[in-house]
Amino acid sequence: VALDQAVWISWLDGPKRKRKNSQCSVKSMSGKCVCSVGWYIPSYLEKDEPCVVCGDKATGYHYRCITCEGCKGFFRRTIQKNLHPSYSCKYDGCCIIDKITRNQCQLCRFKKCIEVGMAMDLVLDESKRVAKRRLIEENRERRKKEEIVKTMQNRQEPTSAEWELIRMVTEAHRHTNAQGSHWKQKRKFLPEDIGQSPVAPTSDGDKVDLEAFSEFTKIITPAITRVVDFAKKLPMFSELPCEDQIILLKGCCMEIMSLRAAVRYDPESETLTLSGEMAVKREQLKNGGLGVVSDAIFDLGKSLAQFNLDDTEVALLQAVLLMSSDRTGLTCVEKIETCQETYLLAFEHYINYRKHNIPHFWPKLLMKVTDLRMIGACHASRFLHMKVECPTELFPPLFLEVFEDQEV
Repeated sequence: VALDQAVWISWLDGPKRKRKNSQCSVKSMSGKCVCSVGWYIPSYLEKDEPCVVCGDKATGYHYRCITCEGCKGFFRRTIQKNLHPSYSCKYDGCCIIDKITRNQCQLCRFKKCIEVGMAMDLVLDESKRVAKRRLIEENRERRKKEEIVKTMQNRQEPTSAEWELIRMVTEAHRHTNAQGSHWKQKRKFLPEDIGQSPVAPTSDGDKVDLEAFSEFTKIITPAITRVVDFAKKLPMFSELPCEDQIILLKGCCMEIMSLRAAVRYDPESETLTLSGEMAVKREQLKNGGLGVVSDAIFDLGKSLAQFNLDDTEVALLQAVLLMSSDRTGLTCVEKIETCQETYLLAFEHYINYRKHNIPHFWPKLLMKVTDLRMIGACHASRFLHMKVECPTELFPPLFLEVFEDQEV
């Protein structure tokens, strides 16, 4: 609310300046009067009720009396700065105090404040004002936290049917996730001399280290097989036509493998663990054929670390990626869309149940689906470069089968 310059001067300089434009002329929609300079008028005041000190328009109950802002401020400053002993009157303390003369005699104005009942003991000194502000801030923060807790408590959690679906998806992930929670103990680091010195330049200026590429292709077939096995264990997937199943698997395979690698990002060694067994650094994965896709997967791994996802959340993310109804060539689009919505709803309710401390956790997590879809699209483009630059005999048949005909 804008305040005119005269009001600011009145506040800063004290009672010696006369406040202007204090007329109460605007009425709010609730029927409460609001001053033209922005004063809030409580509903308990009568319309145009006067200040008991000077007769100006009152703005509320201040220090036990109904007064205007000017007299409230004058009384507060006088007590806080202990100014009243220095006040004097030229007319033996007989001045009449009204809104015109109130700034002409500080002593008579202060005496009038006391006479009408304004309480000196209610004026807070500096330490009490600081304590009051701190208490107000603490109460504000407490109310915010209570509101958050109340909101969290009111969010729907999984139904019994959704819990069963969640259980099946989680089990599907655990049965097809290599090394499970023991991946750190079982991983083997790719030797540092592999993937650090690329030898075969690609058409877009990147390079492919054939030794690193060969190492990665050794684990790609079991990794793809595990994604297929995961999908086959999911409720609703087996009910789809075989052609749609193949399209969905080809579309999501790189996305799910990237997610499984990203959640196994280790900040200490700065590695991703592929297929639960091979720990690789960013440059090794990049030079081994993935190029910029490597950066995207590593960045995703760093980002996901703060989410602290459990097996169920990773499993449900994979199910959402699998059931993407926008893959080209699908016949049962509506059925697949319904399946994804079912997984999404159960997923959201599970997030509510988990009660993460990260603000807006659910929408932030959904944005990772977009990141993974982008990784899949970028990999389709990179695959063409790999086919041109790497010998055909290095490509496992299943690797070619899944990625060869993808749209770029």
